[in-house]
Amino acid sequence: MTIGWNDNAPIYRQLKDKVIGMMLDGALKAGDALPSVRQIAAEYQLNPITVSKAYQELVDDNLVEKRRGIGMYVTEGASEKLLASERERFLREEWPAMIERIRRLGLNVDQLLAAEQQGGQA
Repeated sequence: MTIGWNDNAPIYRQLKDKVIGMMLDGALKAGDALPSVRQIAAEYQLNPITVSKAYQELVDDNLVEKRRGIGMYVTEGASEKLLASERERFLREEWPAMIERIRRLGLNVDQLLAAEQQGGQA
């Protein structure tokens, strides 16, 4: 896990988002163990409390479960739940702004599909 911290969000939130990204990308699957709090804290020079806070939010969101004495594990259905919520958030928050920009630029569906086929070059 490679992480570059930025000042735009608390580090625990950035760590949580990184773990969520790994779940969405399939790098962490249901039943997989998360690295220990101590391991992440040492590797990224973080306070263990920061790592614990990120992990606890994942537990609170039912994406990860604590198994007493053995660690934290990705829950069954976590990636499907994340994918559904990310799709809903995208359609609600990001898509309307993209549609407005597409209209403002005078682009049509054929141009967008052609650009996609060419690797994003219009």
